Amino acid sequence: MNETDGRRVRGDASRRLVLDHAVDLASVEGLDGLSIGHLADAARVSKSGVATLFGTKERLQLAAVEAARLRFVASVIEPARDEPRGIRRIVALLDGWIAYSRDRVFTGGCFFAATAAEFDAKPGPVRDALAMALTDWSNYLAASFRYAVAQGEVGADEDPEQFAFEATALLDAANTRSVMGDSNQPYVFARRALVARLRAAGADDALVARLADVDDLAA
Repeated sequence: MNETDGRRVRGDASRRLVLDHAVDLASVEGLDGLSIGHLADAARVSKSGVATLFGTKERLQLAAVEAARLRFVASVIEPARDEPRGIRRIVALLDGWIAYSRDRVFTGGCFFAATAAEFDAKPGPVRDALAMALTDWSNYLAASFRYAVAQGEVGADEDPEQFAFEATALLDAANTRSVMGDSNQPYVFARRALVARLRAAGADDALVARLADVDDLAA
């Protein structure tokens, strides 16, 4: 490895370290709460090092959103892809999302729930990046439900976008109530509502058992 390659490897490692701290800080204090000085202290690196890596606060925020998106995908999306398309994958996605929030994959709960409220009325690249991440999740959930419709696992008249909206609303509410109340009880309520929604859509009890059977209070 030559000197240039070595510097690149060290720079990539430093960037990952700083972003790991950035996304956890942002999940608690918001993206506007990120500062080069605060982040340097948290990651135990120099202010000049953070400034060299990101340049501006907006570039740091955008990098944090992308790092959070990748962590979410690794925690929720990728494990669910082990299940076949349709109800089994939907159940895995919903169960995985609850575990992601409940187990605090991000220190402050769901990164996107915490930061979207900051930027929902602030046009610009950061808002666009957050909106795209949220849209990608909703679209993936709707696409998975669409397979369930096509495979006859739920009623032919079911609307995938409607289901994705309802499921996302329940998950977001459970996350917010859990973080605010320091309790896992909201996840119990969310599971009950999601299971009831899937059963009402025609899903077989055996296929939604995984979602119904988890004891979030004991987790």
